[in-house]
Amino acid sequence: MRTLALAFAAALLAVTAHAQPAYKAPRNAFGQPDFGGVWTNASLTSLERPPHYKTLTITDAQAKAAEAMRARMMEAQNKPSDPNAPAPKAGDDPGGYNSFWIDPGTRMGRIRGEVRTSWLVDPADGRLPYRPEGWKLYQDTLNKVRNTFDGPEARPLGERCILGFGSTAGPPMLNVLYNNHYQIQQAKDHVVIVVEMNHDARIVRLADRSRPPGHIRTWMGDSVGWWEGDTLVVETVGFQPGESLRPYFGASLFLSPAAKVTERFTRIAPDQILYAFTVEDPTVYTRPWTAEMPLNAAKGPMYEYACHEGNYSLPGILAGARKAESEGRKPEAVDLSE
Repeated sequence: MRTLALAFAAALLAVTAHAQPAYKAPRNAFGQPDFGGVWTNASLTSLERPPHYKTLTITDAQAKAAEAMRARMMEAQNKPSDPNAPAPKAGDDPGGYNSFWIDPGTRMGRIRGEVRTSWLVDPADGRLPYRPEGWKLYQDTLNKVRNTFDGPEARPLGERCILGFGSTAGPPMLNVLYNNHYQIQQAKDHVVIVVEMNHDARIVRLADRSRPPGHIRTWMGDSVGWWEGDTLVVETVGFQPGESLRPYFGASLFLSPAAKVTERFTRIAPDQILYAFTVEDPTVYTRPWTAEMPLNAAKGPMYEYACHEGNYSLPGILAGARKAESEGRKPEAVDLSE
Protein backbone atom coordinates (compact mmCIF):
# COMPACT_ATOMS: atom_id res chain seq x y z
CA MET A 1 0.00 0.00 0.00
CA ARG A 2 2.85 2.38 0.90
CA THR A 3 4.52 1.66 -2.46
CA LEU A 4 1.28 2.41 -4.27
CA ALA A 5 0.88 5.68 -2.37
CA LEU A 6 4.41 6.76 -3.22
CA ALA A 7 3.88 5.95 -6.87
CA PHE A 8 0.64 7.93 -6.89
CA ALA A 9 2.35 10.89 -5.22
CA ALA A 10 5.19 10.83 -7.75
CA ALA A 11 2.72 10.71 -10.63
CA LEU A 12 0.76 13.60 -9.14
CA LEU A 13 3.91 15.70 -8.81
CA ALA A 14 4.83 14.97 -12.42
CA VAL A 15 1.38 15.98 -13.65
CA THR A 16 1.41 19.12 -11.51
CA ALA A 17 4.85 20.13 -12.78
CA HIS A 18 3.77 19.53 -16.36
CA ALA A 19 0.63 21.58 -15.81
CA GLN A 20 2.48 24.61 -14.46
CA PRO A 21 2.14 27.50 -16.93
CA ALA A 22 5.26 28.90 -18.58
CA TYR A 23 6.73 31.96 -16.93
CA LYS A 24 5.11 35.18 -18.13
CA ALA A 25 7.51 38.09 -18.22
CA PRO A 26 6.33 41.39 -16.72
CA ARG A 27 5.47 44.17 -19.16
CA ASN A 28 6.99 47.62 -19.50
CA ALA A 29 5.11 50.81 -20.31
CA PHE A 30 5.03 49.85 -24.01
CA GLY A 31 3.52 46.42 -23.39
CA GLN A 32 6.80 44.67 -24.22
CA PRO A 33 8.39 41.96 -22.08
CA ASP A 34 10.43 43.90 -19.54
CA PHE A 35 14.17 43.26 -19.79
CA GLY A 36 15.12 46.49 -18.06
CA GLY A 37 17.79 46.31 -15.40
CA VAL A 38 21.33 45.13 -14.80
CA TRP A 39 22.28 41.58 -15.77
CA THR A 40 25.46 39.51 -15.65
CA ASN A 41 26.84 36.53 -17.56
CA ALA A 42 29.70 35.94 -15.09
CA SER A 43 30.26 32.19 -14.90
CA LEU A 44 32.87 29.46 -14.77
CA THR A 45 31.27 28.04 -17.94
CA SER A 46 32.76 29.26 -21.22
CA LEU A 47 31.78 29.22 -24.89
CA GLU A 48 33.63 26.02 -25.78
CA ARG A 49 33.51 22.80 -23.77
CA PRO A 50 36.74 21.84 -21.97
CA PRO A 51 38.12 18.43 -23.05
CA HIS A 52 37.51 16.84 -19.64
CA TYR A 53 33.75 17.25 -20.06
CA LYS A 54 32.11 14.87 -22.52
CA THR A 55 28.49 16.05 -22.26
CA LEU A 56 26.59 19.34 -22.38
CA THR A 57 25.22 18.89 -18.86
CA ILE A 58 26.65 17.51 -15.63
CA THR A 59 25.18 16.79 -12.21
CA ASP A 60 24.89 19.42 -9.53
CA ALA A 61 27.37 17.45 -7.42
CA GLN A 62 29.94 17.57 -10.22
CA ALA A 63 29.37 21.29 -10.63
CA LYS A 64 29.81 21.95 -6.92
CA ALA A 65 33.09 20.02 -6.95
CA ALA A 66 34.37 22.14 -9.84
CA GLU A 67 33.20 25.33 -8.13
CA ALA A 68 34.92 24.35 -4.88
CA MET A 69 38.18 23.63 -6.71
CA ARG A 70 38.00 27.05 -8.37
CA ALA A 71 37.34 28.71 -5.00
CA ARG A 72 40.40 27.03 -3.49
CA MET A 73 42.52 28.19 -6.41
CA MET A 74 41.31 31.78 -6.05
CA GLU A 75 41.95 31.67 -2.30
CA ALA A 76 45.52 30.51 -2.90
CA GLN A 77 46.10 33.22 -5.50
CA ASN A 78 44.76 35.87 -3.13
CA LYS A 79 47.26 35.10 -0.38
CA PRO A 80 49.46 38.06 0.61
CA SER A 81 52.68 38.44 -1.34
CA ASP A 82 55.94 37.52 0.34
CA PRO A 83 57.43 40.84 1.55
CA ASN A 84 60.89 39.26 1.58
CA ALA A 85 60.78 38.13 -2.05
CA PRO A 86 63.52 39.65 -4.22
CA ALA A 87 62.71 42.19 -6.90
CA PRO A 88 62.03 40.76 -10.37
CA LYS A 89 64.81 40.82 -12.89
CA ALA A 90 65.02 44.10 -14.78
CA GLY A 91 63.20 43.84 -18.07
CA ASP A 92 61.02 40.92 -17.02
CA ASP A 93 57.26 41.13 -17.32
CA PRO A 94 56.01 42.40 -13.92
CA GLY A 95 52.43 41.35 -14.66
CA GLY A 96 49.41 43.58 -14.95
CA TYR A 97 47.61 43.08 -11.65
CA ASN A 98 47.00 40.37 -9.07
CA SER A 99 43.97 38.13 -8.62
CA PHE A 100 42.22 40.68 -6.39
CA TRP A 101 40.88 42.20 -9.60
CA ILE A 102 39.76 38.93 -11.20
CA ASP A 103 36.01 38.32 -10.99
CA PRO A 104 34.88 35.69 -13.51
CA GLY A 105 32.09 34.35 -11.32
CA THR A 106 31.92 31.53 -8.81
CA ARG A 107 29.40 29.13 -10.34
CA MET A 108 28.94 27.15 -13.52
CA GLY A 109 26.12 28.25 -15.79
CA ARG A 110 22.65 26.90 -15.06
CA ILE A 111 19.69 27.09 -17.43
CA ARG A 112 16.31 25.83 -16.18
CA GLY A 113 18.13 23.87 -13.50
CA GLU A 114 20.62 22.21 -15.88
CA VAL A 115 24.34 22.74 -15.28
CA ARG A 116 26.05 23.55 -18.59
CA THR A 117 29.65 22.66 -19.46
CA SER A 118 29.68 24.99 -22.48
CA TRP A 119 27.50 27.68 -23.96
CA LEU A 120 27.75 25.94 -27.33
CA VAL A 121 24.83 23.58 -27.86
CA ASP A 122 25.29 22.99 -31.60
CA PRO A 123 27.64 21.38 -32.63
CA ALA A 124 26.96 18.79 -29.97
CA ASP A 125 30.65 18.37 -29.12
CA GLY A 126 30.77 21.93 -27.80
CA ARG A 127 33.62 23.00 -30.09
CA LEU A 128 33.65 25.73 -32.73
CA PRO A 129 33.43 24.20 -36.24
CA TYR A 130 36.40 25.96 -37.84
CA ARG A 131 37.31 25.50 -41.47
CA PRO A 132 41.06 24.79 -41.81
CA GLU A 133 41.48 28.12 -43.57
CA GLY A 134 39.34 29.81 -40.91
CA TRP A 135 41.51 28.43 -38.12
CA LYS A 136 44.63 29.57 -39.99
CA LEU A 137 43.11 33.04 -40.29
CA TYR A 138 42.51 33.09 -36.54
CA GLN A 139 46.06 31.93 -35.74
CA ASP A 140 47.71 34.31 -38.22
CA THR A 141 45.74 37.29 -36.91
CA LEU A 142 46.45 36.33 -33.30
CA ASN A 143 50.18 36.01 -33.91
CA LYS A 144 50.28 39.33 -35.75
CA VAL A 145 48.52 41.19 -32.95
CA ARG A 146 50.63 39.55 -30.25
CA ASN A 147 53.91 40.38 -31.96
CA THR A 148 53.30 43.81 -33.50
CA PHE A 149 54.33 46.93 -31.56
CA ASP A 150 54.79 49.43 -34.41
CA GLY A 151 52.17 51.85 -33.12
CA PRO A 152 48.89 52.13 -31.19
CA GLU A 153 46.79 51.06 -34.19
CA ALA A 154 48.53 47.68 -34.17
CA ARG A 155 47.59 46.86 -30.59
CA PRO A 156 44.43 44.98 -29.50
CA LEU A 157 41.18 46.86 -28.99
CA GLY A 158 41.21 46.15 -25.26
CA GLU A 159 44.60 47.79 -24.78
CA ARG A 160 43.36 50.81 -26.73
CA CYS A 161 40.14 51.01 -24.66
CA ILE A 162 37.97 50.84 -27.78
CA LEU A 163 36.09 47.62 -26.97
CA GLY A 164 36.39 45.20 -24.07
CA PHE A 165 38.51 42.08 -24.12
CA GLY A 166 37.34 38.99 -25.96
CA SER A 167 33.73 39.30 -27.07
CA THR A 168 32.30 40.97 -23.96
CA ALA A 169 30.88 43.83 -26.06
CA GLY A 170 29.38 41.40 -28.53
CA PRO A 171 27.57 40.32 -30.33
CA PRO A 172 27.72 37.62 -29.23
CA MET A 173 28.19 38.85 -25.66
CA LEU A 174 30.56 36.44 -23.90
CA ASN A 175 31.77 36.29 -20.32
CA VAL A 176 35.35 37.26 -19.54
CA LEU A 177 37.53 37.49 -16.42
CA TYR A 178 35.85 40.56 -14.93
CA ASN A 179 33.26 43.30 -15.51
CA ASN A 180 30.60 40.98 -16.92
CA HIS A 181 27.61 43.30 -16.46
CA TYR A 182 25.09 44.63 -18.96
CA GLN A 183 22.36 47.20 -18.47
CA ILE A 184 19.33 46.88 -20.75
CA GLN A 185 17.12 49.89 -21.40
CA GLN A 186 13.99 49.81 -23.53
CA ALA A 187 12.07 52.40 -25.52
CA LYS A 188 9.17 51.85 -27.89
CA ASP A 189 11.32 51.57 -31.01
CA HIS A 190 14.78 50.87 -29.58
CA VAL A 191 16.57 48.63 -27.12
CA VAL A 192 19.90 49.79 -25.71
CA ILE A 193 22.43 47.35 -24.23
CA VAL A 194 25.07 49.15 -22.19
CA VAL A 195 28.22 47.04 -21.83
CA GLU A 196 30.20 47.46 -18.62
CA MET A 197 33.54 46.95 -20.37
CA ASN A 198 34.31 49.35 -22.03
CA HIS A 199 31.19 51.43 -21.35
CA ASP A 200 29.81 50.85 -24.87
CA ALA A 201 26.15 51.19 -25.78
CA ARG A 202 24.73 48.96 -28.51
CA ILE A 203 21.52 50.43 -29.96
CA VAL A 204 19.04 47.98 -31.49
CA ARG A 205 16.51 49.52 -33.88
CA LEU A 206 13.06 47.94 -33.74
CA ALA A 207 11.07 50.16 -36.11
CA ASP A 208 13.60 51.14 -38.77
CA ARG A 209 15.30 47.97 -39.97
CA SER A 210 16.95 49.51 -43.02
CA ARG A 211 20.69 48.90 -43.22
CA PRO A 212 23.43 51.45 -43.91
CA PRO A 213 25.47 51.06 -47.12
CA GLY A 214 27.72 48.02 -47.07
CA HIS A 215 30.92 50.05 -46.87
CA ILE A 216 29.82 51.60 -43.56
CA ARG A 217 30.85 49.33 -40.71
CA THR A 218 30.61 50.06 -37.00
CA TRP A 219 32.04 48.63 -33.81
CA MET A 220 29.68 45.88 -32.58
CA GLY A 221 28.03 45.87 -36.01
CA ASP A 222 24.63 47.19 -37.04
CA SER A 223 21.76 45.70 -35.00
CA VAL A 224 18.05 45.57 -35.84
CA GLY A 225 15.43 43.66 -33.90
CA TRP A 226 11.83 42.52 -33.69
CA TRP A 227 9.53 40.67 -31.32
CA GLU A 228 8.51 37.06 -31.79
CA GLY A 229 6.00 36.62 -28.99
CA ASP A 230 7.91 37.27 -25.77
CA THR A 231 11.31 36.82 -27.44
CA LEU A 232 13.38 39.74 -28.67
CA VAL A 233 15.23 38.72 -31.84
CA VAL A 234 18.26 40.81 -32.81
CA GLU A 235 20.14 40.44 -36.10
CA THR A 236 23.56 42.05 -36.45
CA VAL A 237 25.76 42.46 -39.54
CA GLY A 238 28.37 44.95 -40.75
CA PHE A 239 31.19 44.27 -38.31
CA GLN A 240 34.45 46.21 -38.31
CA PRO A 241 37.42 44.15 -39.57
CA GLY A 242 39.35 45.28 -36.51
CA GLU A 243 37.05 43.38 -34.14
CA SER A 244 37.37 39.98 -35.84
CA LEU A 245 39.83 38.56 -33.30
CA ARG A 246 38.15 37.73 -29.98
CA PRO A 247 40.28 35.33 -27.94
CA TYR A 248 39.42 35.12 -24.25
CA PHE A 249 38.39 32.82 -21.40
CA GLY A 250 37.88 29.47 -23.03
CA ALA A 251 37.06 30.71 -26.51
CA SER A 252 39.16 30.99 -29.66
CA LEU A 253 36.57 33.14 -31.40
CA PHE A 254 36.95 34.84 -34.77
CA LEU A 255 34.25 36.62 -36.78
CA SER A 256 34.88 37.90 -40.27
CA PRO A 257 33.32 41.23 -41.36
CA ALA A 258 30.77 39.16 -43.32
CA ALA A 259 29.45 37.36 -40.22
CA LYS A 260 25.80 37.49 -39.18
CA VAL A 261 24.84 37.05 -35.53
CA THR A 262 21.22 36.36 -34.57
CA GLU A 263 20.45 36.76 -30.86
CA ARG A 264 17.31 35.74 -28.99
CA PHE A 265 16.46 37.21 -25.57
CA THR A 266 13.69 35.51 -23.57
CA ARG A 267 12.96 36.23 -19.93
CA ILE A 268 12.34 32.80 -18.41
CA ALA A 269 12.30 33.69 -14.71
CA PRO A 270 12.14 36.79 -12.50
CA ASP A 271 15.93 36.71 -12.19
CA GLN A 272 17.06 35.23 -15.51
CA ILE A 273 17.05 35.96 -19.25
CA LEU A 274 17.81 33.11 -21.64
CA TYR A 275 20.30 34.52 -24.13
CA ALA A 276 20.68 32.37 -27.25
CA PHE A 277 22.63 33.23 -30.37
CA THR A 278 23.52 31.75 -33.75
CA VAL A 279 26.59 32.73 -35.75
CA GLU A 280 26.69 32.37 -39.54
CA ASP A 281 30.13 32.97 -41.02
CA PRO A 282 30.92 30.59 -43.92
CA THR A 283 34.30 32.21 -44.49
CA VAL A 284 35.49 30.94 -41.10
CA TYR A 285 33.22 28.06 -40.07
CA THR A 286 31.96 24.92 -41.80
CA ARG A 287 28.41 25.53 -40.59
CA PRO A 288 26.32 27.88 -38.46
CA TRP A 289 26.70 27.31 -34.73
CA THR A 290 24.41 28.05 -31.81
CA ALA A 291 24.95 28.74 -28.13
CA GLU A 292 22.83 29.74 -25.16
CA MET A 293 23.69 31.21 -21.78
CA PRO A 294 21.87 32.73 -18.82
CA LEU A 295 21.88 36.43 -18.08
CA ASN A 296 21.28 36.58 -14.33
CA ALA A 297 19.83 39.56 -12.49
CA ALA A 298 22.50 41.61 -10.72
CA LYS A 299 22.34 44.34 -8.14
CA GLY A 300 22.87 47.77 -9.62
CA PRO A 301 24.02 50.33 -10.28
CA MET A 302 26.64 49.54 -12.88
CA TYR A 303 29.74 51.62 -12.22
CA GLU A 304 31.96 53.27 -14.80
CA TYR A 305 34.71 51.21 -16.37
CA ALA A 306 37.21 54.05 -16.57
CA CYS A 307 39.27 52.88 -19.52
CA HIS A 308 40.10 55.56 -22.05
CA GLU A 309 42.05 55.66 -25.27
CA GLY A 310 45.41 57.31 -24.74
CA ASN A 311 45.88 56.05 -21.18
CA TYR A 312 49.44 55.70 -19.87
CA SER A 313 49.63 51.93 -20.32
CA LEU A 314 49.67 52.12 -24.11
CA PRO A 315 52.61 54.56 -24.31
CA GLY A 316 54.32 52.32 -21.76
CA ILE A 317 53.84 49.23 -23.91
CA LEU A 318 55.21 50.98 -26.98
CA ALA A 319 58.09 52.53 -25.04
CA GLY A 320 59.02 49.09 -23.74
CA ALA A 321 59.06 47.77 -27.29
CA ARG A 322 61.31 50.62 -28.43
CA LYS A 323 63.65 49.94 -25.50
CA ALA A 324 63.87 46.25 -26.40
CA GLU A 325 64.59 47.10 -30.04
CA SER A 326 67.32 49.56 -29.04
CA GLU A 327 69.00 46.70 -27.17
CA GLY A 328 68.73 44.37 -30.13
CA ARG A 329 65.94 42.32 -28.56
CA LYS A 330 62.56 41.42 -29.99
CA PRO A 331 59.62 42.59 -27.85
CA GLU A 332 57.98 39.67 -26.08
CA ALA A 333 54.64 38.50 -27.42
CA VAL A 334 51.58 39.17 -25.29
CA ASP A 335 49.20 36.35 -24.33
CA LEU A 336 45.72 37.56 -25.28
CA SER A 337 43.84 34.40 -24.28
CA GLU A 338 43.94 34.72 -20.47
